[in-house]
Amino acid sequence: MNTKYSGNSSSSSTNELSKNPNGLYTNTMRSHSLSEALKTFKQKTQLPSAFPSNASPLSLEQPRQTPSTKSTTQLISKGPSSKGVSSEALIRSVQLVKEYGGRKVVNGVDLVVNKGEIVGLLGPNGAGKTTTFYMLVGLVTPTKGKVFIENEDVTKMPMYKRARKGLGYLPQEESVFRKLTVEENLMAILEFLDISKEERMHRLEELIRDFGLEKVKKTIAMSLSGGEKRRLSIARALTTSPSILLLDEPFSGVDPLAVYDLQQLVLSLKERGVSVLITDHNVRETLSIVDRAYLIYEGKVMSHGTSEFLINDPITRELYLGPRFSM
Repeated sequence: MNTKYSGNSSSSSTNELSKNPNGLYTNTMRSHSLSEALKTFKQKTQLPSAFPSNASPLSLEQPRQTPSTKSTTQLISKGPSSKGVSSEALIRSVQLVKEYGGRKVVNGVDLVVNKGEIVGLLGPNGAGKTTTFYMLVGLVTPTKGKVFIENEDVTKMPMYKRARKGLGYLPQEESVFRKLTVEENLMAILEFLDISKEERMHRLEELIRDFGLEKVKKTIAMSLSGGEKRRLSIARALTTSPSILLLDEPFSGVDPLAVYDLQQLVLSLKERGVSVLITDHNVRETLSIVDRAYLIYEGKVMSHGTSEFLINDPITRELYLGPRFSM
């Protein structure tokens, strides 16, 4: 894994670009020097298990200017290549690129979700987070790069074929059949599976029980609360027994009490042996349940690691969380 870092000033710092004897531009800071940030990063970084143990050391990159002329901190973490990847990897991307009108919205994103993991995909609006997520799902075709499900290249596979490979997807938008009951919503999916009637009924009862839908199983979906609809949506996504579930903004539009219930449901998916990739703007709710998370900024992975690492990482705080963020 090659990691690149270039300096960034805080709002109270002044950056000056100077040319060294080798002709390379370096960033001179009056506070929060590059060496201090780099030292902090080296001390705090914890590599996830899926990354090669022989990863190369950190290297410095010439700082660049954003359109606003403010120097931007860059920490680009490159994940495993297509060779030597852990057999535990369920889904991964290799150098994903997406261009729109010549502009790279996503620029070389590597990420991996292993068996038994809950992983977060974080980033501000316009960072390329959602586009990356949609390329993994199969809703958007990459300009360059590849997507693998259990080491099988699925880059050109449509979404329904990826589903057959074990990928489940929960969209942000309401996806339940509003005029059907909870039972009918689940049965509408189960009836398409090549299983016996007995197995179909067994799965129906199991999903209703596990997701706490017993009291509303005869209720029309349009009458459910926001949290109940989310539980029903997740239950529907599990009818096909996926090995990995991609959740798009699962906590959006849900009241605080229901958010806690949903968090427990997501954690229970891990106990079922289902890996999870979450993208959500509710940072605290997401970081409190994930094993690892990636921060995407300006189309690149700027930082990744455990929740504890990201919360204390100066780069993540400066680019996304803010100086006063706390759990």
